[in-house]
Amino acid sequence: MADARYAIELKGISKSFGPVQANKDIHIAVPKGTIHGIIGENGAGKSTLMSILYGFYRADSGEIFINGKATTIPDSQSAIRAGIGMVFQHFKLVQNFTVLENVVLGAEEGALLAGSLAKARKVLTDLSREYELDVDPDAVIEDLSVGHQQRVEILKALYRQADILILDEPTGVLTPAEADHLFRILKGLRDQGKTIILITHKLREIMETTDNVSVMRRGTMVDTVKTAETSPEQLAELMVGRKVLLEVEKKPALLGRTVLKVEDLRVVDEHGVERLKGVSFEIRSGEILGIAGVAGNGQSELLEALGGIARATGKVTLNGADLPLSGKGADGRSRRAAGIAHVPEDRQALGLIMDFTAWENVAFGYHDAPEYQKNSLFMDNDALRADTERKMATFDVRPPIPTLAAKSFSGGNQQKIVVAREIERNPDLLLVGQPTRGVDIGAIEFIHKQIVALRDQGKAILLVSVELDEIRSLSDRIAVMFDGRIMGFRDPETTDERDLGLMMAGMAGTGEAA
Repeated sequence: MADARYAIELKGISKSFGPVQANKDIHIAVPKGTIHGIIGENGAGKSTLMSILYGFYRADSGEIFINGKATTIPDSQSAIRAGIGMVFQHFKLVQNFTVLENVVLGAEEGALLAGSLAKARKVLTDLSREYELDVDPDAVIEDLSVGHQQRVEILKALYRQADILILDEPTGVLTPAEADHLFRILKGLRDQGKTIILITHKLREIMETTDNVSVMRRGTMVDTVKTAETSPEQLAELMVGRKVLLEVEKKPALLGRTVLKVEDLRVVDEHGVERLKGVSFEIRSGEILGIAGVAGNGQSELLEALGGIARATGKVTLNGADLPLSGKGADGRSRRAAGIAHVPEDRQALGLIMDFTAWENVAFGYHDAPEYQKNSLFMDNDALRADTERKMATFDVRPPIPTLAAKSFSGGNQQKIVVAREIERNPDLLLVGQPTRGVDIGAIEFIHKQIVALRDQGKAILLVSVELDEIRSLSDRIAVMFDGRIMGFRDPETTDERDLGLMMAGMAGTGEAA
């Protein structure tokens, strides 16, 4: 018998994809009017389970109960009719449509769109006011910040009268301020009687936001506990099956020669807007320089200019040699040949070709390396696959199948493929953007250790991250960017989040020596 106190009950849910069992005999009960966290490592089966609940997949076995009633969910329309809405990690919005048009899309009434839009406008305004979502119905999606786009996704679900909201890694692309606002919204929804399922790998968010939390490991449900009765350390151990180091361990930096020197670097975009406004700094061997700042203040352009993706002006030297900033030699291939590796911020847009296999993605940019050449005409694919197998084992990529397409891996495992490819090339300079975005706690620990190990080998590392905890724990020195400029430099041992936050907002900072 199902219990009407629960918004959702899943009983005995199992799902396999060929030889891979994503979910095995899952049981979970989510009380009405609560925020329920689901955590687990990448590949633990969290997203598969929620995709079954939302009708993207059909379980091989098991039962679904919504508000105490047995419910069959063969597709997403059935999920919506059952009162379930889902906000995906990668938003499902039409960029050149307005907020209003996106909300109505797929929920039109009758042949004439005008009536649907007029009705939706009033409902949208009421919902936005009631839940403090603060979204302009006439704004075009591509003009909105990522945080506001996420609010549109929530409005879409509420417009379809969802009482149950599933959010998959909702803060992966948000700034700290946007994330805080999102959680205020979610608590408001809960207080209005909505039930929220929050899939995240960030233990701080779980502890601050949820009422209960379920832990998954390798396709099984390990435990469900009251959040107030657990701790981050206990949850991390449940997720990984061993004790996890939540703090980065690193020795004092042994600084050597200057590896990278940047002087008066400027980038102008295709619209003539100056995105980098005279940035100058240097990084020495054995040093991690962290770049902190709210997304959109020039960090991406800095990585792209140094990585050979964006054209720039100014002067950049690597190991004393000038790097071209435009024209011949200002490209990714030349940068790799010079000893620069690059983990881009957006793994799907710049780091991977999603329809290609893991082993093909490991080859990208390094396909002409001697160890991958059978002769002057052909690549040695067997050598590439064997090398990919080794990298997958070292970086714990799941499933460890080199012939699987990149799109078939979870976001965190996609990230591990990119990080493995770049770090394993033993670069003089590693450019790394958002290294642990969408990555679980066990993999975060591993990636952090790899970055620190590279630094301890005497390499120079430029780290860009929106996670202040990550910047402060990994960096030997922190530069804060605002509006395309460096506001100042800080010692992570003596600064705090308030100081960094003021600099990130352009309200403080000093021009200390680079």
